[in-house]
Amino acid sequence: MKAERALLGMSGGVDSSVAAHLMQQTHICTGATMELYGDTSENISDARAVAEKLGMDFLIMDLRKEFEQSVIRAFIEAYEAGLTPNPCIRCNHTLKFGILLDKALEAGFSCVATGHYAQIRQDPDTKRYLMYRAKDPKKDQTYFLAGLTQHQLAHTCFPLGGLSKEEARAIAEEQGFINARKRDSQDICFVPDGDYVAFMERHTGKTYPSGNYLDMDGKVVGKHKGAVCYTIGQRKGLGIALGAPAYVCKKDMQRNTVTLGPNEALFSNALRAVDFNWIPFPALTEPMAVTAKIRHSQFDQNATVYPQEDGSVHVVFETPQRAISPGQAVVLYSGDLVVGGGTIAEAL
Repeated sequence: MKAERALLGMSGGVDSSVAAHLMQQTHICTGATMELYGDTSENISDARAVAEKLGMDFLIMDLRKEFEQSVIRAFIEAYEAGLTPNPCIRCNHTLKFGILLDKALEAGFSCVATGHYAQIRQDPDTKRYLMYRAKDPKKDQTYFLAGLTQHQLAHTCFPLGGLSKEEARAIAEEQGFINARKRDSQDICFVPDGDYVAFMERHTGKTYPSGNYLDMDGKVVGKHKGAVCYTIGQRKGLGIALGAPAYVCKKDMQRNTVTLGPNEALFSNALRAVDFNWIPFPALTEPMAVTAKIRHSQFDQNATVYPQEDGSVHVVFETPQRAISPGQAVVLYSGDLVVGGGTIAEAL
């Protein structure tokens, strides 16, 4: 007998639709689409059509104000501080598994379920909730979910964690979902064209001033469009010829300078990370061998993580890593188990 109620975060895409279908086998389900930014009418229409086909109640939650405050503002402030933010991670932590989960629990739902590709299991000995990579390595989204706390993991379900994308699409086809062939979204939802500087200028009304390019010795070698326009490791679009390939190696936001150098100047063998969330244990107390990722698309890199007295961690890699970018996430693994994740503060 179905007793527990689940709130399904439905984006209008195929993955969350299949998650809703699967959750219905064990829970009394209600679909919910969050209005976050821009015109969401197509997504709402698709999500509502699937919910109606499944005989589920359907809610629309207007979280545009909260999204503006906690995701967009943080995104802009990070870039203005010289960081490279990851708004999807922040949205997961503060909205999808933050505000949405809080509202669900207040309304008597036992959990929130989404179409993310990851797996949650409870350790029978420690009783802690653990996160594992998805069965489909191409779709695994644990890099974006490593900030979820024990409270959030305890009340979250990922029905697609044991499926491949092809299997999920096949289920959508079988069920006759309107969005069975809908393409996956790839971009930041509020910067669909990828031009984050133009978005920031429109959103803030600011114009970011030009400044000096410096070489590795601190000598002025040209003019740039504004330090906020560049990311560590960038080569294209610099608008300068130095006689050899040049890459963005450093930014000084106070002085509005961008330091250019050769590719080899981008490699570091360690980083410092802050705001770390540990999953299998409350805190790391001694060095631990792990594999690490400093970007979602990266293959695992062998490393050792060292806890620091101030609560930060140092991650030391076996081989130097290119373009470690402050503001991005570093996520640690032990096999398929997610050990934890935090925000890169600096390359060491």
